[in-house]
Amino acid sequence: MKQKERTVPGYRAPQPPEGENIPLSKHLQRNLEYLRAASHNTADLVIREFEVSSVPVALVLCEGMFNLVALGQNVLAPLTELKLKRPDPEELLEQVRRSLVLAVDQGEVATVGEVFRFIMSGFGVLLVDGADCGIRLALQGFSFRSVSEPSGEVNLRGSREGFTEPLRINMSMIRRRIKSSALRFEMVTLGTQSKTDAFLVYLNGVVSPRLLEEIKQNLKKIKLEQVLDTGYLQPFLEKRRPLSFFSGIGITERPDTACAKISEGRVVILLDGTPMALVLPYLFSEHFQSFDDYALRPYYALFILCLKYFSFFMTILLPGSYVAIGTFHPQLLPRELLYNITASMQPTPFSLMTEAILIHLFYEVMREAGLRLPRPVGHAVSIAGGLVIGDVAVKAGLIGTPLVLVVALTAISAFVVPTLYEPVTVLRFLFILAGGWWGLFGIGLGFALVLCNLCALTVAHAPVTAPGSPLRLFSLRDMLYRQSWTKLGRRMMEVDRVPGAPGPQTKGADS
Repeated sequence: MKQKERTVPGYRAPQPPEGENIPLSKHLQRNLEYLRAASHNTADLVIREFEVSSVPVALVLCEGMFNLVALGQNVLAPLTELKLKRPDPEELLEQVRRSLVLAVDQGEVATVGEVFRFIMSGFGVLLVDGADCGIRLALQGFSFRSVSEPSGEVNLRGSREGFTEPLRINMSMIRRRIKSSALRFEMVTLGTQSKTDAFLVYLNGVVSPRLLEEIKQNLKKIKLEQVLDTGYLQPFLEKRRPLSFFSGIGITERPDTACAKISEGRVVILLDGTPMALVLPYLFSEHFQSFDDYALRPYYALFILCLKYFSFFMTILLPGSYVAIGTFHPQLLPRELLYNITASMQPTPFSLMTEAILIHLFYEVMREAGLRLPRPVGHAVSIAGGLVIGDVAVKAGLIGTPLVLVVALTAISAFVVPTLYEPVTVLRFLFILAGGWWGLFGIGLGFALVLCNLCALTVAHAPVTAPGSPLRLFSLRDMLYRQSWTKLGRRMMEVDRVPGAPGPQTKGADS
């Protein structure tokens, strides 16, 4: 005979949950069964059941995400010492809500999905038998990389702090620099599975409402299961842009740079789990500026700015121009240099265009290998590639000696503006093909097409080429020539601003 199952009055056996949006029940055991079933009894789900003044409660945690000391001192000790006049769940919740301060950040959760979201962010959730809600308690204690100097934006002067992976630490670094009540942090959750927290950071009253609303609408359209890096968001934020090698969205690791952009009316997006912050919109001229430019004397800052523009044009045009002149326009070269180039090309079996493409491909292969391998091995690959392969290729007659010099110059100049390395690498090959097929006419035509495409690029209705196109004379004081801070710090009462573009409100460090 089948034994009759024991039942509790008013208790119904839990059914398998259909999703994470199930509301919490007043029965503690049913809630725990829902949590175990929804997580498939994952090993890192920690459930600690105990009683507080004869009221059954359970503390739900995620292994490795909470601080054990804070859990014992701030939560378990006060709860075990709590004495209620009558064992009632409502009275226990009222004591936790109003009398006990178990954590700095505590509030209520109402669904199974909210429980999982908070415990996987380092919170603990207190569930009480007889209550259809839980209390979340901030107990974060997971390991993370400490604040250090950003590796991709090294400056001689200024702060040595860079963003790190935890979102709240990045928020504190921005708040510490902008102590204004107008600074806003607006949270959004991205990813149907990852539930990644992100913050829109802006200055209320300075940011363009049209810009802010468009960014919010674009973020709502993101239908991704996982959002693990800011690169996942860029295609959605640039949805209306034409096919272009350039982007109107900037990336920064420096909190001082992010604060400067925020003070100009930009929107900065911080994403949990990555030290890279997005800046919208980001102008093309800002790729050639850094924090050091605003800490140096204006005349030297102008020299550095010209040097960066010269390096940019050299890295995309020099190989293609060399191929075009050597193939179609040798009369433009001095006689002695022409003789040397001709002598170096005679033993090579390939055309000048083929040599340029091959040697640049070899360089990109060596760079990628040195970048992905461990640092000691990466340095060895770079030395072997630069000294051994390059020298052997010249002696074997595969490439000419002048072409090695061209590759070295373009490779070094590409790192002067590191944020533009991706587009200049592809453009370099395209200009080599244009120069090898159509000569200097192809170089000029290709440059005109790139310039037209860049002028047509907008992000959130802000032209990327501003303030050069459309022309705004006031803003040219920081594009063609950086004026002193006595003039950059001035404000204009009435200026027709491009939405999201740099304006005269407050001049930032890296605007």
